[in-house]
Amino acid sequence: MRPTLRQAVCQQSETAPGAVGDKWHLDEVFVRICGKLLYLWRAIDQHGHVLDILVQRRRNPRAADRFFRKLLRGFQYVPRVIVTDKLRSYGAAKREVLPGVEHRQSRYLSNRADVSHKPTRRRERQMRRLKSARHAKRFLSTHNRIHNHFKLRDHRLTATQHRNARDRAFRMWRDLVEVVAAA
Repeated sequence: MRPTLRQAVCQQSETAPGAVGDKWHLDEVFVRICGKLLYLWRAIDQHGHVLDILVQRRRNPRAADRFFRKLLRGFQYVPRVIVTDKLRSYGAAKREVLPGVEHRQSRYLSNRADVSHKPTRRRERQMRRLKSARHAKRFLSTHNRIHNHFKLRDHRLTATQHRNARDRAFRMWRDLVEVVAAA
């Protein structure tokens, strides 16, 4: 069976060594899909890599619990710290699912998660909105992995380092696309 580009990107990003940090930032934002308000839950690590997303209708403790369980399913360990805004649903779900994890709630500490919504919003605008919740989940899971691959921390790199890192990312991407096309 021939692997799709999406499957290859997922496999490549999951096998990247040391890709996930131990400090997770969680946030939710509403998206309007077919006239209905849905919530896009997102988790990122301290490096800004998107760990997982979930689209749900509710924003209550049960929804936060579901998001935590889905997030933990993909990893072999729990985070050292989670950082959220002051939504009470996070605290209730954290007490049940992650009792031994430090929880920091702050308006300002969760800015990293708030900023991570920008590429999604930009892409959503270009696509003229998402068509369904299923489409949003499928698109965003792939979009986040590709965005993680090409995202560089520009403020820490010189111009030469940035060019080299960008070339390396594109070389890996071309190799990945060739493997998928050959299969």
